Amino acid sequence: MKNVRVPLSNERELYFDENGDPPAVYDIVNWQLSSNNTIHHVKVGSYDTTASVGKLFRINSSLLLWATEDNQVPISACTESCPPGFRKVSIRGQPVCCFQCVPCPQGEISNHTDSNNCLKCPWNEWPNPQKTRCLQKNIDFLSYDDPLGATLTGSSIVSSFVPNFILKLFIQHKSTPIVKANSYVISCLLLVSLSFCFLSSLAFIGYPQTEKCLLRQAAFGLVFALCVSCILAKTVMVMFAFMATRPGSVMRKWTTPRVSYTIIFTCSFLQIILCISWLSLAPPYPQYNRESQAALIIVECNEGSPIAFWIMLGYLFLLASISFIVAFLARRLPDSFNEAQFITFSMLAFLSVWISYIPASLSAQGKYTVAMEIFAILSSSWALVLCMFFPKCFIILFRPEMNSREYLMRRAKTEAINA
Repeated sequence: MKNVRVPLSNERELYFDENGDPPAVYDIVNWQLSSNNTIHHVKVGSYDTTASVGKLFRINSSLLLWATEDNQVPISACTESCPPGFRKVSIRGQPVCCFQCVPCPQGEISNHTDSNNCLKCPWNEWPNPQKTRCLQKNIDFLSYDDPLGATLTGSSIVSSFVPNFILKLFIQHKSTPIVKANSYVISCLLLVSLSFCFLSSLAFIGYPQTEKCLLRQAAFGLVFALCVSCILAKTVMVMFAFMATRPGSVMRKWTTPRVSYTIIFTCSFLQIILCISWLSLAPPYPQYNRESQAALIIVECNEGSPIAFWIMLGYLFLLASISFIVAFLARRLPDSFNEAQFITFSMLAFLSVWISYIPASLSAQGKYTVAMEIFAILSSSWALVLCMFFPKCFIILFRPEMNSREYLMRRAKTEAINA
């Protein structure tokens, strides 16, 4: 019986395998519900282990009726596949084939279907919106090609010519009373420092190289310290000059130019010591900021010691405050060209700009933080130029009759009579 093989009329063969079992032949039946709600068993295919390769399983799909609304093949899975950009998360208490598709976390991707884990992008790359691949992050800094950077660059260069023009005007009219009455040498030094104040903003534009980070804040602090020191010296000299006119005053010896130069040198030297200490102990350096904006790498200068930066700025604030207070007290002194009023307005504008800069810089990010400091530099420099020198230039150019000794004498007599 184990060795017998009997051919049948339906082209099949009856035999028994080594276990004594006949070949397996199954009919595939589709249960179909008729219009009168009765079940019919319709043969739609077969499974025959004796058939040749490729004919083992046969089915006639045209005879099938599926129990779905659109009569389509139902999906034999608990959960559909997770597309790229998602990962599988198993559902507690459910079979392994049942899972949730969860989007990849920020900074991670999955690049194939049914991914179990997401891959983290390198530090200099960021996922595309679909989170299927990593893209190179953009490098962000205030460059000369940027519209904002180009505008600030042009403004700085053009503005630096204004003090030079005024300096040339003062040199041409240095023998006139209005120039002599306003400390010609100190005014020239102030104009030169103002020109450098405008140009110092250029150090903040462009790629933050090591040398640029090291010097830009120090250069800004030094030129502004020189500028404000000149104004402070002019303010103090106005007070000393008025006090020296009183009979028996001992202040006459303090009205010499040497006192002005001493004030300028001392105030500037203290700022130099502060900047040298800052650059020696905690020098600024360039860094890549990847935390402020996830899709950008912000190249910026780390100031090394924020405390040193704010001390430097606070020292400028102190000098400007002293100048403002002294000038405010001397604003009503009788003088044909009393600079105290102009210094009061200039220091008030200077202090207002830098007080406004503090909250603005703390709220800005990236290149806009640098742009805010440049704007403060340009605004405060323009405030000093306009308040200190615009009235004098107006008289020199458009009212030359007021820039004469005779006019001053007549005005002095009028003020004495009214007094």
